[in-house]
Amino acid sequence: MDVIRAGVNEIVPEDELVRKLEHSAKKNVPLNVKLGADPSRPDLHLGHAVVLRKLRHFQDLGHQAILIIGDFTGMIGDPTGRSKTRPSLTLEETRRNGQTYFEQATTILSGTRMKMMYNSEWLARMSFVDVVYLASKYTVARMLERDDFEKRYSAGEAIGVHEFLYPLAQAMDSVAVKADIELGGTDQKFNLLVAREIQREYGQDPQTLVIMPILEGTGGREKMSKSLDNYIAISDSPEEMYGKTMSIPDTHIERYFELGLFASKEELMRVHEFLARGGNPRDVKRELARRLVTLYSGSEKSILAEKAFDELFVNKHIPTDIPEWSPAQSAEDYALTALLTESKLTASGGEARRLIEQGGVSVDGEKITDAHKRISLLQPVVVKAGKRKFVRIIPPSVITH
Repeated sequence: MDVIRAGVNEIVPEDELVRKLEHSAKKNVPLNVKLGADPSRPDLHLGHAVVLRKLRHFQDLGHQAILIIGDFTGMIGDPTGRSKTRPSLTLEETRRNGQTYFEQATTILSGTRMKMMYNSEWLARMSFVDVVYLASKYTVARMLERDDFEKRYSAGEAIGVHEFLYPLAQAMDSVAVKADIELGGTDQKFNLLVAREIQREYGQDPQTLVIMPILEGTGGREKMSKSLDNYIAISDSPEEMYGKTMSIPDTHIERYFELGLFASKEELMRVHEFLARGGNPRDVKRELARRLVTLYSGSEKSILAEKAFDELFVNKHIPTDIPEWSPAQSAEDYALTALLTESKLTASGGEARRLIEQGGVSVDGEKITDAHKRISLLQPVVVKAGKRKFVRIIPPSVITH
């Protein structure tokens, strides 16, 4: 229980979990520990890693980890934390994203005592009669107790009937795998509680909930999310991971040690005392960045990532190994927004304009804030977008000669 409680926000109910663990030990039968992930986007980040590492703890204690990729529920879209209906994805899109989840999750989870499953395996087979029967087991009044729905209903925001089905579909995952325990973030508590009720309705013992805290994104305010662009992906390059970690607010250093690294109580106390004595937050943040990179890419890569960071931000040097790109033709005045999108420094013209206006773009070291700026491409130039993205523009005329 000491291992399980570490870093946990809440266990519901804890005495029930103790009984399950005692029974498991007595019968020598592992518990089924479930974690669901909806692949609305292709990459896992450190926020996902918080619950994945707790799932690894259960594996190390001898229990069966069940990672469910919600390719079917991903088509509905989890309404958690949403102020409006989320656009639906196709089964092909969720399957494609789910493939990357499998690959990335194994950087944290053990390959033994692990099952990975798609919930379309059972949800896609349900008939309309099955869905109506399932829906009859929960009331609209109970659904509207959910904070997200209650706020939207009071504000007159639309709530799709299919969104009521999401918690029920997630509950059927627990029924399908006979979950003894389910892990999730604090924002998932309602869904996890619904699953307890539905398991009872289907004649199963209800799962115990192990609820983990939410890791804030690099901005320090909202939860880590790809849609908010405040995430550190576990598949980020060592340089990206190191640089993003160095950008977190000083106030969140201890939280990242706790939730990002699952640091021991002794380590957390050491970091806390260092900062309380007036130690430079940058020093301990560098340790955090090194250890995160080591965790996902190895110690050698962490050393190189720190060196690259120092060259770029401490010594103010432009990296020597930046990617190169050439436009179709040389030009005396090339739209900077077009240059940013065509060279893949930004995903769209709108993002390019915003980044320029926010002061996040420079050409040969000169910051540019005019989104209508046009530059000469008769000679090579180095363009920087954001804090860590560079590209060296090589005009075709230079390549030819």
